[in-house]
Amino acid sequence: MYFESRAEAGVMLASQLEAYRYENTVVVALSDGAVQVAMQIASELHATLTLMLMEPIDVPGEGETFGNLDQDGQFVYNGMFSTGQIEEYYTEFHGYLEDKKREKMSIINKLLGSGGIVDEAILREHNIILVSDGLQNGSSLETAMEYLKPLRVLRVIIATPIASVAAVDRAHLLADELHILGVTDNYLDTNHYYEVNDVPDREGTLRVLNDYVLSWR
Repeated sequence: MYFESRAEAGVMLASQLEAYRYENTVVVALSDGAVQVAMQIASELHATLTLMLMEPIDVPGEGETFGNLDQDGQFVYNGMFSTGQIEEYYTEFHGYLEDKKREKMSIINKLLGSGGIVDEAILREHNIILVSDGLQNGSSLETAMEYLKPLRVLRVIIATPIASVAAVDRAHLLADELHILGVTDNYLDTNHYYEVNDVPDREGTLRVLNDYVLSWR
């Protein structure tokens, strides 16, 4: 399934989430591209919109996400790897992976304190809609769920325009409800599924997000 833009996909997803309009709901974007999808959902539902900071760390030369570092500094392994694979990769690339964790945490720390970034206080006792612009695997979802685990939330809903079969299988185990517009067993780069790819850099995303938040106040 293909979309003209992330905004178009967000409008399509919003139409499936009408039950959460005016409810205690927070829309949480999981990436810069996801913000463009999530803005449409939050606007339609009159819900709070926020961004969860996380930085992926890849296995060198493998094109696979080893895991994600969240904004609290917690590293969450890609759940699609077995314990044996994790141990093997960590043994082989220990120095590289630790250096990357420090590098990624430095990036996150520079952004913390910016408006529009997720805060635990706004998540408690709310429905949480986790939004991605495309799920190649379930790594970002697992990171988000680990962040939410100690909080008391009502329901966790996953919304994404496109996902791989493996990511959908993982999502079923993690969330109370799924809204996925298209599923593919041969997932390509997320940008492939959009005619328009105008995702700003992280600083640009935060400016857009903060402008959106201010417009609702």
